[in-house]
Formats: sequence, structure tokens, C-alpha cells
Amino acid sequence: MTNEKNMSQLPLSQKISVELTVNGMKRSADCEYRTTLGDFLRHELGLTGTHYGCEHGVCGACTIHVDGQPVRSCLMFAYQAHGKELQTVEGLSLGTELSDLQAAFRKHHALQCGFCTPGFLMTCSKFLLDHPNPTEAEVREGISGNICRCTGYKGIVEAVLDVAKSRNEAGK
Repeated sequence: MTNEKNMSQLPLSQKISVELTVNGMKRSADCEYRTTLGDFLRHELGLTGTHYGCEHGVCGACTIHVDGQPVRSCLMFAYQAHGKELQTVEGLSLGTELSDLQAAFRKHHALQCGFCTPGFLMTCSKFLLDHPNPTEAEVREGISGNICRCTGYKGIVEAVLDVAKSRNEAGK
């Protein structure tokens, strides 16, 4: 793997190999070193659940987890994820079963057009790990980095609160 120090010396078309673990599976592919992580996931690995909205890290549609932390995949190069553990929205479900968070989004109509939904799901899944018993205000603060133009956020907040309540009652 080429290190970051000498990346600026490579021609723009230089291909590099990126190896990582995505949703529990080891994956690798070649890409140009200027390829963003979101484009790498979509075009090289065929994981099209990650969406690009603004391509500036503002909207949150491209949020994934890298080593357990939410990351805007439009702001990270694929080579920077070499050797790392990634989770995308495709990794939230349990086979063909929706995760509890995905099911709650469905139940509370937390999506309309669905474009922002993958980023919200990834943001909310990490938020719930860090805040297992959130207040409505904490949920609103937690999702404030993601933009939805359709829902008004009410259903999203209700879904997150519902999941937190269900997990707490189940002792998870």
C-alpha cells in the first residue's frame, strides 16, 4: 500500500489496491488514489446503499461507520480505509430481516423519498449505542448533522425513541 506521504507524487490515474473489511467480509479492489470511499463502495464493491447528496460532508447521506465511528464517505479517500473495518447500511440488517432500527423507521414513516435514509440509519445506529436512553432533545441533537427534505424529522425522532425504549425494556 502506498503511504500518504508520497501519494501526491503519484499520477492521477495511478491505481492502488485497497483491502478492507465491509460488513464482516474481507473485500479488496483497485482504484485510483483520488477515489472517495463512497465511490469505492458504490462503484468498485457494488454496495449502492451509501448515497451521495452534497459531496461536501454537510448532508450526511453518505454516512457509514469506519472502525465503529460515523464517517462521511464523501470526505474520505478509499486508500485511507485500507485495513479498516467498515459498516454500511447493507450491514445493518440481519440477513433478510430488518434490524430493529430499520423496522422502527418503517413503522414510524421515518422516510419518504428514502434518499437520506441510509445516512440517518447509520448515524442513529451509532447514536443509540452511545445514548441508550436518549431524550427527544438528545435525539434531535444527535441527528442534527443529517439533512432530510421530506419528513420533518418527526418520524425519525419517534423511531429512535421507540428503539431505545424497546431495547431498554428487553435489557439490551
